[in-house]
Amino acid sequence: MREIAVFGGSAHPELAAEISQHLAVPLSPVRVIRFANDCLEVQLQANCRERDVFLIQPLVPPVQENLVELLLMLDAARGASAARTTVVMPFYAYARSDKKDAPRISIGGRLVADLLATAGAGRVLTMQLHAPQVHGFFSVPVDHLHALRELAGHFRQYDLSNTVVVSPDLGRAKDAAEFARLLGVGVAFGAKQRYADDRVVISAIIGEVADRDVIVLDDEISKGSTIFELLDRLREQGVRSVRIACTHGIFANSALERIEEQPDVAEIVSTNTVPIPMNKRVPKLCVLSVAPVFAEAIRRIHNGESVSTLF
Repeated sequence: MREIAVFGGSAHPELAAEISQHLAVPLSPVRVIRFANDCLEVQLQANCRERDVFLIQPLVPPVQENLVELLLMLDAARGASAARTTVVMPFYAYARSDKKDAPRISIGGRLVADLLATAGAGRVLTMQLHAPQVHGFFSVPVDHLHALRELAGHFRQYDLSNTVVVSPDLGRAKDAAEFARLLGVGVAFGAKQRYADDRVVISAIIGEVADRDVIVLDDEISKGSTIFELLDRLREQGVRSVRIACTHGIFANSALERIEEQPDVAEIVSTNTVPIPMNKRVPKLCVLSVAPVFAEAIRRIHNGESVSTLF
């Protein structure tokens, strides 16, 4: 069997190191140089020839910098005669650009998928895409993980006898229903409309939430507009307590601090697909690691085993 080589980019070195540790494979170094004209050069500082190469790089802020670095890493692996190159992308930021909902706009999710394949990606391993159709944008095989089991494992420590899972919108209904099944609780949904990046309206809550302990499940939290709108509707319904769970905690524009300040929010739970610096974390925040599931998925891809059986 071909040897394995794992490289981590600049986007999230802590997660890359943790994945390689669980995989029991050394994390090979990557050298990134910025020239005087602001161009980047990338060198993979380990042998790639005829190896199964995995490049770990989530598309987190600064997204464009990290994307170009990833493309250059792919080109370097191809030029170094890698047998196969897999992009390990825990967070795909461009997944939200998945449809033409206004005239003359780009569909970035498809374009960036094409760029990755053109640069040399033979396979993509990612987690919790914003919408299922984004999977179809890629012309190479995609292994699509989720963190529902990790999140459910955390919430099982609580008394869930009076708990309901609430999805902010019907687009996440399938994930919310599966999460509720894992916890053995009920599920409810918000009737949501988005008018701008930071303006959403939730007109109603579909399901019984009055006097319940609520776990809000979302795929990602950026500015927190959806969360704050949903909190207003939940308060109107008279919920007892609120815990918030997401896979991708971007927490832009002080969103984390603002959610922390809400007196009825008991806890904020996120995974580490996106780096959250220690000095930015708040007392109510709990960060769960997805390194073990990514390491196991990489091992199965390398050995030619099923990844879907992880779920």
